[in-house]
Amino acid sequence: MLLRRWRADIMRRPLWLVTGHYAMLVVLAFLCVAPILVIFATSLRQQVDIFGAPLDFIFTPTLENYRGVLQEDKFDRYLVNSLFVGIVSTVITLVLGCMAAYGLARFRFKGRSTIAYTTLLLRTVPLAVLAIPVFLIWSEWQLVNSLWGLVLLYVAVNLPFTIWLLYGFVLQVPVELEEAAAIDGCGPLRVFTKVLLPLMAPGLAAAAIFTFRIAWNEFILALVLTDRQTRTLPVAASLFITDLGVDWGRVMAMGSLIAIPPLIFTFVAARQIITGLTAGAVKG
Repeated sequence: MLLRRWRADIMRRPLWLVTGHYAMLVVLAFLCVAPILVIFATSLRQQVDIFGAPLDFIFTPTLENYRGVLQEDKFDRYLVNSLFVGIVSTVITLVLGCMAAYGLARFRFKGRSTIAYTTLLLRTVPLAVLAIPVFLIWSEWQLVNSLWGLVLLYVAVNLPFTIWLLYGFVLQVPVELEEAAAIDGCGPLRVFTKVLLPLMAPGLAAAAIFTFRIAWNEFILALVLTDRQTRTLPVAASLFITDLGVDWGRVMAMGSLIAIPPLIFTFVAARQIITGLTAGAVKG
């Protein structure tokens, strides 16, 4: 419905305004895609070509950089570490975020709205500021150089935003649906899993993408809290920066490989996100 209204509004506008509107969208899309194209093009070039003509897109492509990255010692271990940290932290964050958002939205107590919206303020703290305090605390708890230490940290970092996001989706679900399910004999857990969660699918998809992206791409805290056995892929990419120089071809190849899972995750869940933005979380 909203999409139809938007299209009708566009058709009523003057032709020059519509043309300028789409021209700006094309420019914006190009600015967003251009860095990705540069990274991918650089990953297909030899080191000599990179320094010779860095902006020249006419060259003989080579997979040597990707071969060097994939054959690097312990690459498979770094990949498994990143997948473990990203998937486990995302699942735990969504489970805790759903329960916290449901409690804030459905249970009446003093200050619940303030708590719901101030949780987002915790997400504004730069991750680099947390590096030293977290390292000292994690050292006391013996969580340094542990994948579970990273998982716990990323859950704590992503949980405030997840609660804030899912809180709005829970509020959009009519309480009458839960009451009707309870009258039909559903218990609280079944009402939550069978009625509420399906209607929150767009919010869950958006929160999952955000959480996974942070856990997958984060570099500073992973660099401080990991060792040779627990490194993630972003930390492994920094190994190509040595005293002899920067191997830009392999750095870009590693960056291209790191970008693939979040992009796949986003495209798979894109339909759910668009549905949530255009039709809302409740379908009647």
